[in-house]
Amino acid sequence: MQDKQYCVYIMMNKWDTTSYIGMTSVLPARTAQHKAKAVEGFTKKYNINKLVYYEVYETAYDAIAREKQLKRWSRKKKVDLIKKVNPNFKDLSQDWKG
Repeated sequence: MQDKQYCVYIMMNKWDTTSYIGMTSVLPARTAQHKAKAVEGFTKKYNINKLVYYEVYETAYDAIAREKQLKRWSRKKKVDLIKKVNPNFKDLSQDWKG
């Protein structure tokens, strides 16, 4: 039995103008890394620090496939997806229930 969960997530900057899509098996720790700017790269450069959307998957394969799909979407389509569950772009990192 597998109890590991894989998450596809979308984070944005405080102005909701720049987004980042990622995949992880440790969402709380990964969002904390983004917020602390602990890793050099896109999220640090563009101040991506707000978790606005996530989906949970049972397998890494499914999560990676979904991550790739979302990365191909237009900005409008991504924003529409986020607005369905988080219309105010609230930071969901404090609400993580895993």
